[in-house]
Amino acid sequence: QVQLVESGGGLVQAGGSLRLACAASRLTFSNYAMGWFRQAPGKERELVAAIRWSDGKTAYADAAKGRFTISRDYAKNTMYLQMNSLKPEDTAVYYCAADTSGLWVRASSNYYHYWGQGTQVTVSS
Repeated sequence: QVQLVESGGGLVQAGGSLRLACAASRLTFSNYAMGWFRQAPGKERELVAAIRWSDGKTAYADAAKGRFTISRDYAKNTMYLQMNSLKPEDTAVYYCAADTSGLWVRASSNYYHYWGQGTQVTVSS
């Protein structure tokens, strides 16, 4: 059973920073794409950032460019999302997910086969 477990969410003031982590077990990353999604109340789940495990190639949504950084640690089988200059509109449940197709990069959540349980990020104004 593949497991993805997020951590690092919380409450932060606007302008602050948070670092999310996604630890994976029983998942051979190979050429998988790993992504961070978020879903705010009443909105669709959207891709924030993605990383190709094999070579570290990254992609970002426009809302994340210049503020968020996605990275991975081979040894720890863990993916991170460093979020800086947070805004109230970043408030959402953040999920990590894995697309095992080997294709790059697919923004729709429908293509991601494995999901974490989500972690709440709340940014106060």
